[in-house]
Amino acid sequence: MEAYLDNSATTVCSAEAAQLMHRILCEDYGNPSSLHHKGVEAEAYLRYAEETFAKILKVNEKEIFFTSGGTESDNIALIGAAMANHRSGRHVITTKIEHPAVLQTAVYLEDQGFEVTYLSVDREGRISLEELSDVIRSDTILVSIMHTNNEIGSIQPIAEAGTLIKKRNPGTLFHVDAVQGFGKVRLYPKKMKIDMLSASAHKIHGPKGAGLLYLREGAKVSPVMYGGGQQRGLRSGTENLPGIAGFAKAAELAYDNLEQDVDRMYLLREELTKSVKSIPDVVINGCPGREGAAHIVSASFRGVRSEVLLHALEERGIYVSAGSACAAHKPQPSATLKAIGVEKELLHATIRFSLSALTTREEIGYTCQNLEEIVPKLRRYTRH
Repeated sequence: MEAYLDNSATTVCSAEAAQLMHRILCEDYGNPSSLHHKGVEAEAYLRYAEETFAKILKVNEKEIFFTSGGTESDNIALIGAAMANHRSGRHVITTKIEHPAVLQTAVYLEDQGFEVTYLSVDREGRISLEELSDVIRSDTILVSIMHTNNEIGSIQPIAEAGTLIKKRNPGTLFHVDAVQGFGKVRLYPKKMKIDMLSASAHKIHGPKGAGLLYLREGAKVSPVMYGGGQQRGLRSGTENLPGIAGFAKAAELAYDNLEQDVDRMYLLREELTKSVKSIPDVVINGCPGREGAAHIVSASFRGVRSEVLLHALEERGIYVSAGSACAAHKPQPSATLKAIGVEKELLHATIRFSLSALTTREEIGYTCQNLEEIVPKLRRYTRH
């Protein structure tokens, strides 16, 4: 049997999205900027995608921009906002547990002379609204807070943060990295006071290489690359039409069945968590129950290195992660695990299990059965 539990890294592309992409690649292959019939035909897919995401987010179609993925969306949001608003201030706020696409961009902004404040988090990975309020200043031009943490599944109080930010400084832009939250919860940027929001297709059964950035109309953000002026000049370059349309189709499917799929994932998550906790010397990281994401379980197995356990499970057809896939090739301990106070001994003993709407109860049962057998064996081997 095979159990794929690394869906926070990527999901399988849905058949519906893949079929639509194939049609665009092989039949309706025109350039949306072309004036002839093939171009008009292609542009219709672009309009379809804009309309789809505008409806899901309850925003204006002109506020939707397409990118190559979450990383590019985050970069445009942070760098573009900082460069466009630097005369109003040079202070930026983010958190210690952001995805590298935000944290590394924050380091770049520091190198450019911006001051960055990094919010701390509690043991469950949540920020303090009181601390956020205390650090917002008159020269704070941008706050970037992720919705759902990609390693431990903690969910931030985004709506409350948005209201607080606008109350303390109405001119401060609020960016949300929603790569792990989009398709799992309903997000309404206008209602939540979000100025910019990032999402990615391959986390919700869409293709790799496609993402979006919601940008509130009127928010000042400079382009970070230049060219033909596509997408109202913010993101030049011929649009990845198959990826964009595939992303829209995947988003439609995700939101058509959202509540049902999320409830089912929570039940599977609870089953997995209960089984993992029954193994001695295991610590579950992040928020308990429905306070955390439905699709992520982070567990630290004392006395077992994460890479060893990962490959032991892989030998039995079970695929998990030792942390963020975007940083898996780097030997440094997880910044997120360090920020929530995980013991030093457990930093390299942590596994992330991540589910999707397609995860089955059989996969969870098979994984639990093998964990209960493998972990004690690995511990005995380690002690010897």
